[in-house]
Amino acid sequence: MNERREWAADAIRKVAADANRSADTHLHVLSLPVVPDIDVYLKDESVHPTGSLKHRLARSLFLYALCNGWIGPDTTVIEASSGSTAVSEAYFAALLGLPFIAVMPATTSKEKIDLIEMHGGRCHLVADPATLYAESCRLAAECGGHFMDQFTYAERAMDWRGNNNIAESIFEQMRQEAHPVPAWVVVGAGTGGTSATVGRYVRYRCFATRVAVVDPEDSAFFEGWASGDLAYETGVPSRIEGIGRPRVELSFVPTVIDAMIRVPDAASIAAMRWYSAFAGRLVGGSTGTNLWGALQLVAQMRDAGQCGSVVTLLCDSGDRYRHTYYDDGWLAQHALDIAPYRATLDHFCSTGEWREPRLT
Repeated sequence: MNERREWAADAIRKVAADANRSADTHLHVLSLPVVPDIDVYLKDESVHPTGSLKHRLARSLFLYALCNGWIGPDTTVIEASSGSTAVSEAYFAALLGLPFIAVMPATTSKEKIDLIEMHGGRCHLVADPATLYAESCRLAAECGGHFMDQFTYAERAMDWRGNNNIAESIFEQMRQEAHPVPAWVVVGAGTGGTSATVGRYVRYRCFATRVAVVDPEDSAFFEGWASGDLAYETGVPSRIEGIGRPRVELSFVPTVIDAMIRVPDAASIAAMRWYSAFAGRLVGGSTGTNLWGALQLVAQMRDAGQCGSVVTLLCDSGDRYRHTYYDDGWLAQHALDIAPYRATLDHFCSTGEWREPRLT
């Protein structure tokens, strides 16, 4: 075995050791007395070492790149990211002693930039999010580095048949619950890797579970899925960091998705703040998007007289968004009125009925 192969073998062992240390995350129950026959759960991905769902993705991407021989002992790793994936990849790069550059929109929250730099990464900010890919490729060519390209490789790097992936972990944790096979699993799409993993896994295991993907404003995934046009683009970045894309990404697999729900940004933030008040802890915007969609499905199940369970994801901590989603001034600046959506949530929690927001 040559020196590069020996280095890669040691690197894989280090990444695998991280997986062993953080192999599982908590599954929280969301108590909703108005729907006693339907149980709601949140898989808490914020407890990973880098604080988000993207820790799983970053680990898988590093293993994929290492096993393909794309990363060596002197490789600069480069990623195009709106934040959380870059935080997690910076962690793994530091674990392996590799330099890391995150190519990010200039609007990325300061909290995420600080986290990347804390792990030894460097942030390369661009004014136009549409140039992230081209700029990442340019930097990789310039320094002889490797562009991870999460949006292309997520669905193939993540092990969808098992190996304690997020789907297998959910079903193992649900085994002793009242309704162990969820009626729905609700996730967002950033790369599409998580929805592909969950969708493939439930089919592989022959579960009746359906997969719903929630999509924020300005994202291309919903229209691409609904129309079948996988070249669809909005050209506008999502305001909900971590999910939503201006184009349908290559890792998005529409054929394993049973339903998609368009979620207004104000609804995502209202649900995020509502749950944070309920749970006594701050959660991020994508968790709000997940909850808005999950609670809609719960209301539909109730109206149809169905019982069962619904599982969604708590993607990251709200501490990363104190200067954006939790800042009323920021909401006003972006003309986001969350009050009608909060009223819908409050009405649902008191009656079990889903009432569409009354927008002015």
